[in-house]
Amino acid sequence: MNLLLLAAAWGVLMMFLSVSGISRATIRTIAQVGMGLLFLSTVAELQGIVFYDLNAPAMLGVDRYALVMLSVLSGCGLLYFLLSAKDMADVGSDYSEYFALIFFIFCGFVLVLSFTSLLMLFLGIEIVTIPLYILTGADKRNLKSNEASLKYFLLGAFSTGIMLMGIALVYGARGSFSTLELVGASGIPTQLLLGGLFLIFFSLAFKVSVAPFHFWTPDVYDGAPTVFTSFMATLVKVAAFAGFLRLFDHGFGSLKSSWQIWAGILAVLTLIIGNMTAVYQQSVKRMLAYSSIAQAGFMMLGVYGLGDAAKEGMILYGASYSLATIGMFAVLTRMQDQTVEGFNGLAKQQPWISALLAVFLLSLAGIPLTAGFLAKFYMLQAALPATYGMAVVIVAVIMAAVSVYYYFRVLQAIYFREPSEGVSFPAFAPGFVRILTVIALLIILLGLQPGWLLRYLYF
Repeated sequence: MNLLLLAAAWGVLMMFLSVSGISRATIRTIAQVGMGLLFLSTVAELQGIVFYDLNAPAMLGVDRYALVMLSVLSGCGLLYFLLSAKDMADVGSDYSEYFALIFFIFCGFVLVLSFTSLLMLFLGIEIVTIPLYILTGADKRNLKSNEASLKYFLLGAFSTGIMLMGIALVYGARGSFSTLELVGASGIPTQLLLGGLFLIFFSLAFKVSVAPFHFWTPDVYDGAPTVFTSFMATLVKVAAFAGFLRLFDHGFGSLKSSWQIWAGILAVLTLIIGNMTAVYQQSVKRMLAYSSIAQAGFMMLGVYGLGDAAKEGMILYGASYSLATIGMFAVLTRMQDQTVEGFNGLAKQQPWISALLAVFLLSLAGIPLTAGFLAKFYMLQAALPATYGMAVVIVAVIMAAVSVYYYFRVLQAIYFREPSEGVSFPAFAPGFVRILTVIALLIILLGLQPGWLLRYLYF
């Protein structure tokens, strides 16, 4: 529980800093130090060093899967702060509060990844999503940001109601909120239990933007400030999927014959809708929003397949997808023109930045020698033994090929087109370029040696 304690304390600290009158540079440094401590404390807990042991097995149970995933999330959060913390100052005047909200979201991550009670899962999801409503509408001068925040809040509240109804039905069927007692000794589900199961299933599908519950995602991601879209599309989505997998593996795994086919159908729908709509986008930001739906389809394969391969795939996918997308959005935030044409000729003026963007895009497309390739491979491997697994895997491979088209459109603009008239590229600070380089090296390292990360799941 190291991360839970530190994240809560640092979130409160950032709240008080908002009225302290210190400079934004100092606030940014304190936030980055805090995220670094979150990462180090989680790695320390993986090695058995626990600062605070919350002995509440009926509510929370931290296992290796949760700790490795929290290490990935906090590590990516540190890189996100190092790259994008300065850009948060351009969103609005509540600079310190933005960091406070993100630290509180990390408290929610702990609950979502280590719950042993449905109530803890619900609290964790709400602790994650309520600050996101605020961050989405943080740019108060932008009507698109205000609209996105309102849409996200209304639809999120509706899905929360569905989840609460599902939890109530499960409690009515089993008389317990514990995820270890959801099925019962007989293993035969009642209609009441199945009703609750599917309500929870569909509400979680909304939270992770799985089709056909994805309709809020493009508008919310496009309307939110780009610096916060990066956080929402990566760490939040990965944490929600990791909790999704935990619930249906530990709690409803014995009932997978009832829901597994639906998970496969939603995965296929998500892959098709996400990839086919991303093909037609001219805005890179909106294209990344639709591609995040397609990436959710691959992560849904882990829920569909379950098992150790799914857990390994979810961890590797979370790391590869988060790293590549954070890097892409960090550059996109600084671009004057965020359409595909806005990247025309970037390689002629910024060859190193272009090479790093190529690594990020190749990883998102799942090209060999990048972490994205092995992440997709692990997910396909997890899905293959499931019912109709071969058909689902074939669709996933075809859709992965489709995704190459729209990712390579950006690469084509960068390397094979002349700069658009009147468009100038920003100057990237040396520190910013170094962090991007570290991210690209991590993507290549995980693509060559995934065991470097996955071994912590067992040792």
